[in-house]
Amino acid sequence: MVTHPGRGLHGQAVEELGRRIIRGDYPPGSVVDPVKFETELGVSKTVVREALRVLASKGLLESKQKRGTTIRPRADWNLLDSDLLRWQGSSAPTDGFLEDLAEVRAIVEPAGARLAAARRTPADLDALRRALDAMAAAGADAEAMVEADLAFHRALLDAAHNELLSRMEVVIEAGLRVRDRIVHGARHFSDSIPVHQELLDAVEAGDPDAAVAAVDSLLAQASHDLAAVQAQDDRDHHDDLATDPLPEEAP
Repeated sequence: MVTHPGRGLHGQAVEELGRRIIRGDYPPGSVVDPVKFETELGVSKTVVREALRVLASKGLLESKQKRGTTIRPRADWNLLDSDLLRWQGSSAPTDGFLEDLAEVRAIVEPAGARLAAARRTPADLDALRRALDAMAAAGADAEAMVEADLAFHRALLDAAHNELLSRMEVVIEAGLRVRDRIVHGARHFSDSIPVHQELLDAVEAGDPDAAVAAVDSLLAQASHDLAAVQAQDDRDHHDDLATDPLPEEAP
């Protein structure tokens, strides 16, 4: 069974089966076999039953008499669920998924920055400064940079002091984590600290328009970096195909 540190058997089963469904291993409408899962995952009937119950609560499964448990259509999935967002971004995210997340960020973060500039407290500014300091201290540590970047954007939404807007951090974090993992993992990206500093300065100055402009610049830079990494990956893949030796003809 694939292990997930820090989780019990129940949590591991939810993770593994959830990732399989999100990946498309089981197409919508297909019937799942709990007994097969017990064997594949090496867990009890109770663990599988509880895992399927959790996945059903996320809109992934449904159980009907005489039909058993089936995969629901994607339109029925709770796509804003934090686990579903994480599973979609943890493997090989599709271009459509990345584009959707970028569009959501472009809608949510400028509005959050505008409110943050008007409502920020000293505690909010301290949280933003700590996150920015952590970004500067991360250096070449990609994982530390990712976590610091997430902390900054989480603090920005919190500074808006709108409970519903703060809950959008689930989507923002999913988009950021995927984008940051791709870009920072490639180690070829623009220095994002100056534009984050501009955003912090605008929020601290209480200038909503400048805060929105800084977010727009940050999002443009993020899109540019991601596109550059993807273009390089495409070139590398093309080069690999070009240099692969042709198969020898059979005598």
